[in-house]
Amino acid sequence: MDEELRVVTERLRAEAAASGVRDAPAAHDRLAATGDHDELAAVLTEPGHPLWARELAAFRLGTAGDRRAFESLVLLLNHRDPPRCAAAARALARLGDPRTARAAAALATNELRVAYALHPVRLLVELRAPEAVPALITTLERRLRPHDPHRRVALACVEGLGDLGDGRAGPVLNDALAHPALAEAAVRALARIPGQR
Repeated sequence: MDEELRVVTERLRAEAAASGVRDAPAAHDRLAATGDHDELAAVLTEPGHPLWARELAAFRLGTAGDRRAFESLVLLLNHRDPPRCAAAARALARLGDPRTARAAAALATNELRVAYALHPVRLLVELRAPEAVPALITTLERRLRPHDPHRRVALACVEGLGDLGDGRAGPVLNDALAHPALAEAAVRALARIPGQR
């Protein structure tokens, strides 16, 4: 079992045990051990399965490259619980589904869900897809408003734009220099973009 799967499995086993359902730990162990992708996919489509079971099934299918996990993983990527978002982002990065970048860009730029945009932003940077730079620029521009509470998202955008090294990010990174919480990261990001200072 790889380290990512072990961490997710242990977190979800604790969640299953805490659910108060007597057979939940055994059901968890069965899902964690099965090699039957159809059994895992059924958890995603049949009604009545708890969230921990759906997450475990989606993570296992996603990391195995089974695209039946895509929709469930996108929903988890935008969840209010950061460990679920992080696990979904890892699985989506390994899934290899061509729809992933578009979905991550839509989540990163959704102002109604910006509090949960950190992992979609990081996933976009990891994917290095054509959607990444425009989505990060849009998200960062919105975070540069006075008193914006989403500094972690803004910082992830600044760092991600530096990693991507695309010249289109120059203007918004220069604007970020005026924000003390972002200035140092913006300087580093600009230094990584050819032709910027």
